[in-house]
Amino acid sequence: MKQEFAIVDIETAGGNPGDGGGITEVAIIIHDGKQILSSYQTLINPERLIPGFITGLTGIDNQMVADSPTFEEVAEEIFGILKDRVFIAHNVGFDYTFIQKALEKSNINYKAPKLCTVRMSRKVFPGYKSYSLGRICEHLDIQISARHRAFGDAEATAYLFEKIYQKDAEAVLAMLKKNNGEAFLPPNITKEKFTNLPEKTGIYYFHDVNGKVIYVGKALNIKSRFKGHFSGDTKGKDKLNLKNEIHDVSWELTGNEFLAYLLELHEIKRLWPKYNKSQKFISSTWGIIEYEDNAGFLRFQVSKIKPSQACLRQFESHGEAWKYLLEAVEKYELCPKLCGIQKANEACYDYLTNQCKGACCGQEIPPEYNARVREFLQKTTDEEGTLIIKERGRSADEETALLFEKGMFIGYSFISKEDMVDTPENLLDHIPKIKPFQESKYILRSFLPKLKFKDIFLVKEV
Repeated sequence: MKQEFAIVDIETAGGNPGDGGGITEVAIIIHDGKQILSSYQTLINPERLIPGFITGLTGIDNQMVADSPTFEEVAEEIFGILKDRVFIAHNVGFDYTFIQKALEKSNINYKAPKLCTVRMSRKVFPGYKSYSLGRICEHLDIQISARHRAFGDAEATAYLFEKIYQKDAEAVLAMLKKNNGEAFLPPNITKEKFTNLPEKTGIYYFHDVNGKVIYVGKALNIKSRFKGHFSGDTKGKDKLNLKNEIHDVSWELTGNEFLAYLLELHEIKRLWPKYNKSQKFISSTWGIIEYEDNAGFLRFQVSKIKPSQACLRQFESHGEAWKYLLEAVEKYELCPKLCGIQKANEACYDYLTNQCKGACCGQEIPPEYNARVREFLQKTTDEEGTLIIKERGRSADEETALLFEKGMFIGYSFISKEDMVDTPENLLDHIPKIKPFQESKYILRSFLPKLKFKDIFLVKEV
């Protein structure tokens, strides 16, 4: 039996494929590579309100679909048309995912080979700046009878597919082979672009059609991480939109994971890409505040602080600050009551178990107690000073110098091993400064236990 193709276009109410999608119109055109064999189209009641901006784009409003069938009512019919045919669409991931999830809600398991006319157009008609349906049809003199309506776009996609097939049928059939290694790729990323991605550690940028950065990530292996973004089922509206919007990839090698984490944070804060979320939100900052009470004892309190508020040290959460103080209480024999950890009218619980020397109940005088507090403060000051950390470079004859001030990442430089000097002050002239961000403190704290002592240098002055 000769292979047939189902060319599909849908319109939606702007929903998510995972919740049924809110499909408002479906058009399917059956093609054999040479000509159109048959067609199907129907409006769909999405069982939700259609937003005004969607009506403005498609012309489909709530009144038009009020008496139309729901997707469930036509699911069997649509499945019968699609069954045993190759699913084709322009940006196929979008239409395929919506149809698949809608059929799934009707208890129909649908999986089919699929082809994307964006990717096929890029291969068979190379050299155009844009491969949007409107632009590629304009280049190939294909008329679109009704833009942003399912049948009009499906018909134009069918004529586009016909031109592709007539020019290079072998390219179309090659894309159908399971082992061509390109099935996971976004429609606007070529196999050549993917092949050229480095299998090394660094950060990477996804760009839209205008070159704007829409996502920044880090990876031990950039090529492998890129594939991980798009392999398997692309679930969720944002992931689907990202796959369709990405037009280019760039990267910066770091040579080590530590710098990759730091640069990812810095670039997200600098560029605010639309598809990065986890590090764009400004989280509440907790800190340890130091003060002296009426009796002359130095005391501490964990509380929320503003970024500009003076405090001993800042933390991402109350729990982190609490843990840091608990460690200080144990190591420097401090009173948990005076550190704000225990509440007691008189003696703290640790004094009753002989773990506190009694500053909380008049059994220890301020000068003796404060001497241990100052030891703790000095240790904290040293940690918050200026540090230079040596890390691996991008090659065997290179090292990376990372600069931190008050716990924040403020610069880095790649320096040859021949030029890398051991005196930390001498390294400062080789490290250009960048804008610091508070969140880099948490990255530093997470990596410090993994570093060798000989690679950490305390700089007395910047």
